[in-house]
Amino acid sequence: MSPSLNTFPGQPHVARKEGSLCVEDLELETLARQHGTPLFVYSQQWMLDALAAYRRGFAGRDALVCYAIKANSSLGILRVFAEAGCGFDIVSGGELARVLAAGADAAKVIFSGVGKTRAEMRQALAAGIGCFNVESEAEIDVLNEVALAEGRRAPISVRINPNVDPKTHPYISTGLKGNKFGVAHDRAVAVYRHAAALPGLQVVGIDCHIGSQITEADPYLDAVERVLDLVQAIEAHDGIRLHHLDFGGGLGIDYNGDTPPAADALWQQLLARLDARGFGERRIVIEPGRSLVGNAGVCVTEVLYTKPGEEKNFCIVDAAMNDLPRPAMYQAFHRIEPLALRADEPTVRYDVVGPVCESGDWLGRDRDLAVQAGDLLAVLSAGAYCMSMASNYNTRARAAEVLVSGDKATLIRRRESIEDQLRTELP
Repeated sequence: MSPSLNTFPGQPHVARKEGSLCVEDLELETLARQHGTPLFVYSQQWMLDALAAYRRGFAGRDALVCYAIKANSSLGILRVFAEAGCGFDIVSGGELARVLAAGADAAKVIFSGVGKTRAEMRQALAAGIGCFNVESEAEIDVLNEVALAEGRRAPISVRINPNVDPKTHPYISTGLKGNKFGVAHDRAVAVYRHAAALPGLQVVGIDCHIGSQITEADPYLDAVERVLDLVQAIEAHDGIRLHHLDFGGGLGIDYNGDTPPAADALWQQLLARLDARGFGERRIVIEPGRSLVGNAGVCVTEVLYTKPGEEKNFCIVDAAMNDLPRPAMYQAFHRIEPLALRADEPTVRYDVVGPVCESGDWLGRDRDLAVQAGDLLAVLSAGAYCMSMASNYNTRARAAEVLVSGDKATLIRRRESIEDQLRTELP
């Protein structure tokens, strides 16, 4: 796509071409007319470019990038990363089934999450996953029991809560003392010694993840130092050797003038810390999610009505909080752009809202738009934590999804039908 086109911050593969909004080389309006709305459209090239930035940062190192599939678990997205040689970070048995269906190498799968069930542990052991990121002392004991009953040894790393403030939304902060995740920093050595003594477990690494949508390097640098302090203390006991260091994910994207560090620049800083402390030869594992898919996606939605009010004007669209939950959950900002510009009409300040029967069903506040019923809008930066968190609230069908590569579009999820929704229910 020509660099002279009108592109958007963080989304170079979304641009206006002769006034029409495109993803890579395809017009979004054409895709919307073909597949209907709401419609999620993803740029494959954006995802591969984001992955390439991480790999540049790790050039010459022993490193594994595990895509955190909770960001977007659609099979078509997982296939892109599996074919690119990525590992995967999962948090449920269902996610394990998804990555295996997409062609993942089970040995490159990391199983995180605070509430793994015994059935999920058995499922993961049978698949031969690479590592369990365990998050409590109780989980360690249960996993040991399950592994022994299955005649296996479970490879584990312990997720450490380093009490580092990631300076992000409190709902997506995971590394502070008050969060539910991980083992407290001051308990780590004792927990590792206990785990190493259990016959059903094999201690292979250490894990730390402090949050999501992080836009500064300092929280990562603080977490690295605290984890390396622990590695030294742990390995001073009983001959324990940690083969890999897992620093999680959480790097943010540009939603609205956000300025996260580039992935390659960030990891050059972090690796310099590892080198300075003598850990530069260890295997590094990371678990990025949002930063690999967030700005790859847009959601196309149709304007149903414009509704003037005494205090607010409303632009009512056919996408809703069940399709794009981030504004309702996190008060999150998504840029909203018309697919075709009405250059000769004045703009009106609208709240862009959906049809769901909740006052929290909004996609954007105070947006200046020149729109009429029947126009199409694109909600940008919709690749992460939108479709993966979508629901059937109000018995609404989940949207269709399309993956774009150059001038080719592939339907990777058909639109849900009412029959799909009712199939598992009994009257």
